[in-house]
Amino acid sequence: MTDPISDFFIRIKNAQNAGHETAQMPYSRMKHEIAKTLERGGFIARAERKGKRVKKILEVALIGGRENPRVHGVRLVSTPGKRVYSSCKDLRLAERGGMMIVTTSKGIFSAKEARQQRVGGQVIAEIW
Repeated sequence: MTDPISDFFIRIKNAQNAGHETAQMPYSRMKHEIAKTLERGGFIARAERKGKRVKKILEVALIGGRENPRVHGVRLVSTPGKRVYSSCKDLRLAERGGMMIVTTSKGIFSAKEARQQRVGGQVIAEIW
C-alpha cells in the first residue's frame, strides 16, 4: 500500500456508503489521531484500537447509515508525491460544510482548531 492515509479515508467513505456500522483498518498512531479529529468534528461516533502487537486494528464506529450518511465525500489534498503546506493565515474553511484535516507541529487538528492554535502545517484532506 503506497498511501495508508488515503486508504483510511476511503475505507470510512466506502463503509458509510455500504451502510456498515463500523469500519476496520490496520492501526497506526497517525490514523488514530486523524480519527480523533473526525470524532471531535462529528463525522464518526468513536475510534478505538483493538488487538495486540502485530495484529492491531483501528475500529471506527460510523454515524448514520446508508439512508443518512454523515460522510458524503473525501478529497485528498496532500499525496505522497505532492505535499501541500499552509500557514495558519491561509487555512480556509472547507467547502460543502465539511472540515479540513491539518497535521501541525502540535498535533493533528481541523483547520478551525489550527487557526485557533495559530499553527500551520500540512493539509491532509477535506471531508464533507
